[in-house]
Amino acid sequence: MLLMLNFVNNNFSAAVLFLQDVSSVIQGIRGFMTHRLVDSENMKISLARLVAGILLLGLVLFLSGRISSFIETRIAKRRHFDPGLRYTIARLFRYLLVTFGVLFVLQQAFDLDLTSIAVVFTALSVGIGFGLQYIAADIASGFILLFERPIRVGDRITIGEDEGDVQSINLRTTIVSTNDRISIIVPNSRLVSQRVINWSYGDPRARIAIPVGVAQNSDVNLVTDTLILAAEDVENVLEDPPPKVQFLKFGDYSLDFRLLVWTRQPRRHPQIKSDINYRIEKLFRERGIKIPYPVQDLRVSGLTLSGDRDTDLLLDDRKQ
Repeated sequence: MLLMLNFVNNNFSAAVLFLQDVSSVIQGIRGFMTHRLVDSENMKISLARLVAGILLLGLVLFLSGRISSFIETRIAKRRHFDPGLRYTIARLFRYLLVTFGVLFVLQQAFDLDLTSIAVVFTALSVGIGFGLQYIAADIASGFILLFERPIRVGDRITIGEDEGDVQSINLRTTIVSTNDRISIIVPNSRLVSQRVINWSYGDPRARIAIPVGVAQNSDVNLVTDTLILAAEDVENVLEDPPPKVQFLKFGDYSLDFRLLVWTRQPRRHPQIKSDINYRIEKLFRERGIKIPYPVQDLRVSGLTLSGDRDTDLLLDDRKQ
């Protein structure tokens, strides 16, 4: 019996010592985690607060994405809403959620005084003035595109030599997908400050011009009738307004015309031009209408031949 009591006492003492060691380790970890790396009136940062802030920030970003997707899905059920408008509303709502969520995380996790953020923005304005003006211009242009909506998601645009469909309008850049399935990343400031052709803006109809040059001895009435015939029964070409031919000018070696057609599929204008050009070439060949090419005449002046001797020398040179 005495031996059993000693065994219990020893085990109990060992358990108490183990719990004390575990408690001291936990206290050490707690002290390390709660040790304030920054301790001021406006901000308090510790390792525990930093971990909590990261977790809260991840939760905010996740919820903002889910809520914005839910709102976009709900709006999509309303047929009278334009797809570009749905995208704009969902994107702006997400930006608002992220902004207020970040401010909430900063205040709750780090006890940040929100009035001090004005000082941070003042410092950022100095940085923007020196090296971040292009990024700031892109961000401001992104909001202009979302609010004014001169370019919307799904629009067909041409900027410089690039043409494609707008896939997304982000905070700083816009993604444009070409016919070759190549994604072009365009800074938003370029879409605001430079000349952009939006084939989908306003009236869904668009006019396509096809320049044509013919030989100077061609019958202009025959050329006009042939061009109008070439535009008939071509896919995606409208009958109303009807095709029209314009006689532009007398060129240096050609008569310059322009065929004008209308379509409701402006994003397919390269294929429409190709189809019409095929028909123009076929009809021109059948009707004997020639397409001119630049011809250069070389004239030599100031060369005189005196006597038979010079003629014989010239003939000998040719034989050699």
